[in-house]
Amino acid sequence: MKVTLFATCIVDMFRSNAGKATVELLEKLGCEIDFPESQVCCGQPSYNSGYVKETKEAMKRMIETFEHAEYIVSPSGSCAFMFHEYPHIFAGDPLWQPRAQKLADKTYELTQFIVEVLGIEDVGAKFEGTVTYHTSCHMTRLLGVKEPPMILLNNVKGLKFSELPGKEQCCGFGGTFSVKNVAISEQMVDEKVRHIEETGAEVLIGADAACLMNIGGRMERLGKPIKVMHIAEVLNSR
Repeated sequence: MKVTLFATCIVDMFRSNAGKATVELLEKLGCEIDFPESQVCCGQPSYNSGYVKETKEAMKRMIETFEHAEYIVSPSGSCAFMFHEYPHIFAGDPLWQPRAQKLADKTYELTQFIVEVLGIEDVGAKFEGTVTYHTSCHMTRLLGVKEPPMILLNNVKGLKFSELPGKEQCCGFGGTFSVKNVAISEQMVDEKVRHIEETGAEVLIGADAACLMNIGGRMERLGKPIKVMHIAEVLNSR
């Protein structure tokens, strides 16, 4: 099966190990990986800031870039969801709405693709340690991916799982929200860090690099010894 990787900006610039782990994991599961170098930002930050007209140009670029793909897989539920928003954004456009719909129909978040398309619930991973899992807002509430990450983590040998209190609460990132509302964002991420500490976990796992960057950055500044890992890195462990 041929998979086209939608790496995302944050993975590309800040968490490249998550991107590498995604590729290695999918290859182990029998996928052939294609990476279009012409991919750019999905447009989510500027679109959410109200720059709809300007953002559409980047969206058109992404539609053209991934038009050839059989399946599009992203290690970010937030960015995968943005592809699913394209048909609504181009609603009424006779040229771009159909193309946007085709893009959305073949786009999946990584764990969703593994469980729902490949039909795999145990990737053969081994990971020693106590972990907790942060459920990102976009991936859980908007994309609707809830069970696949937990199904896969529950089958990782050696992994001890501790439920995160208030897991449904936002970490305070929210893209430009954390920039425009610094004080509120800081309070939100501090609350998230306190909940993570309550679990007694050695490792925080997430499936959205933006959330991990936000929470991990705050824990580093506070001197917390908790490691942050993308779920692809854990599932790729042997």
